[in-house]
Amino acid sequence: MAEQGRREDEPVTAPGHGSPRLAVETWESLFRAQVTVMRRLQADPVWDGLTLREYDVLFSLTKGPDEGMRLRDLNVYILLSQPSLSRMVDRLATRGLVERTPAPDDARGTLVRLTRTGRDLQRATGRAHARAIATYVGGALDDDELATLGDLLERLRAAQQAIPDVAREALPAPRADERRP
Repeated sequence: MAEQGRREDEPVTAPGHGSPRLAVETWESLFRAQVTVMRRLQADPVWDGLTLREYDVLFSLTKGPDEGMRLRDLNVYILLSQPSLSRMVDRLATRGLVERTPAPDDARGTLVRLTRTGRDLQRATGRAHARAIATYVGGALDDDELATLGDLLERLRAAQQAIPDVAREALPAPRADERRP
């Protein structure tokens, strides 16, 4: 009899090395759940003239030092390309939510930090956003499930540094009918 989530013809894997099929199914489920919750969060009337991505920049700046963060350091937290992040910071600066200041240790460097207006907006928006997250995520899972999910997701995130990249040579070549023109 096969283990749960594993077909009879699929090999048993070592502990910590899940079945490829189950890994893909789990990723797809995680991704679908994330997309579903994110769509609800984006539709919430809590953004007060901000987009969710703009809020993400303001929130991420609260995690850094008070004097600000270099764009490359901020970019670690943001799912945007460096040029897109730079343009977004420019727009946020134009609105008075962030400011660029010279880096004290590098005459060519620039730090980005929240202004008082940006910090106030981030806090107000953040409180409403946290209530929405508590409703959508906490409304689906109890505390034990939330703790387990949080532990598993942190374990998944932390493990990535030790897992080697998939070598391009190890990937199967696309079939002729899958190739792009």
